[in-house]
Amino acid sequence: MYELFIAMRHLTSRRRQTIFSVLAIGLAVMILMWSQAMMVGFTEELYAMTVDRMAHVTVEPEEDEDYIHLYRKLTEEIRSIDGVVGVSPVIAGQATFEHKDKNKNVVMQGISVEAHDLVLHITDDIIEGSFRDLDAIPNSVVVGDALAEKLDVEIDDTIDASFPEANPASLKVVGIYDSGTPQDATLAITSMSTAQDFLDVSDVVNSILIRVEDRERAQEVSDRIDALGYPASSWKETNPEIIQTLKLEGTSNNIILGLIILIASFGIVSTLFMVVMEKTREIGMLMAMGVSRRSIMMIFVLQSGILGLLGALLGVTLGAALATYMGSFTYEVGEEAMAGISTIPFVVRLQDAVTIVLFTFLLNLIGGLYPARRASKLDPVEAISSE
Repeated sequence: MYELFIAMRHLTSRRRQTIFSVLAIGLAVMILMWSQAMMVGFTEELYAMTVDRMAHVTVEPEEDEDYIHLYRKLTEEIRSIDGVVGVSPVIAGQATFEHKDKNKNVVMQGISVEAHDLVLHITDDIIEGSFRDLDAIPNSVVVGDALAEKLDVEIDDTIDASFPEANPASLKVVGIYDSGTPQDATLAITSMSTAQDFLDVSDVVNSILIRVEDRERAQEVSDRIDALGYPASSWKETNPEIIQTLKLEGTSNNIILGLIILIASFGIVSTLFMVVMEKTREIGMLMAMGVSRRSIMMIFVLQSGILGLLGALLGVTLGAALATYMGSFTYEVGEEAMAGISTIPFVVRLQDAVTIVLFTFLLNLIGGLYPARRASKLDPVEAISSE
């Protein structure tokens, strides 16, 4: 293919300009690749700190009902749904905790330890005591570290729980957890029987929490439960701000980085215009020798594509290397970071690299069309006689 041979000769005859064009594209692509690795890492960390720490689907009582009465039968039906890995019935209500001269209004949550741990993995957040002691010790409670600090309680301390229309109770602290979320200051977890006795209710619950194997299938499971007659909401419905945050971050990131690539591509377009001006005489001679206008256009499109491909490959390699190197370190971003995120990892994915290379290559091919068309429309006689 002689068009490719001529295109390569043009590029090698202008080595300095070729190198600078490749470096310009490479630098832009490197920034894009690095930023994409950071964005993917941020997304995974956000999911790990939010979605993976919450119920993927929440079931509530039927309309005009305060409780789910036949929750055991419903729980078994939900467990049989494909993709469900954990189901936890929960009875929750308001309570006032008092210890010494300190008090705090909290949400008391009665659960079944094994079932609840399958859904929310509370055991992983325990920093003192044991979550499973809720089953072994009557009238026991697990509190968040922020709540423990507020009430000045430690393991084995006793908290007095009360509330209007509730049965007062003395609860022994058997565990302290740290989930890194605001609920650490407001949520107390106890056994199902203890919570039901305190709230003075029979064997009922007011919500069922569900974990699915693939969080992206949460809506599908939610719809299946809706069909059973119980209102169900997926995590995307109960926490839309997570999706909005990711969309906003991703859109702004892609726009800014796309502009960087576009600006670098204009550098290649200007380089090709210079080649057309300098090679006008040679272009005329090629036409006089019988080379078609289509082939002339192909020569310059190939030059643009080669520059874009080389720049993209260089940039992706450098960007992946930089992200991999930076990913081996821990970057603290502050305790008050969104959703409790304290570090930003870098995740390099092959599909991102392939997408970026193809995008850059195609963008430069398109950018090279105009100077290529201009070269193909030169008049051979005028081109040869030009100085």
